[in-house]
Amino acid sequence: MISTPDGRYFVVKGQLWRCTDPALDDATRQRWVNDLMDARRAVKAAKASGDPQQLKAARQQVQRAKVALGERGPVWWTDGSPDFNRCQVANTPYAAWFEKHLDTKPH
Repeated sequence: MISTPDGRYFVVKGQLWRCTDPALDDATRQRWVNDLMDARRAVKAAKASGDPQQLKAARQQVQRAKVALGERGPVWWTDGSPDFNRCQVANTPYAAWFEKHLDTKPH
């Protein structure tokens, strides 16, 4: 996993994913990470149960934690740059940086 030079995204399988807001203090960040992990376990349990209402509620918990962490919802940076969360890096202004990074990786 690599992060973009501006620290806004990390790249997994050629896709950008928004990083957690670096302005969050450690205790707040950890609390929301813990909530996110609990919510993900709730999603898994809901899928296993086959209960659509339980699944909907669990996914809402995931969304709430992701927004609180800055990984979804309004962007945490203030310079007006657009959000490329969940975009293929090749289709964003990060494409040249990513290609250069791939060229420097040991084979």
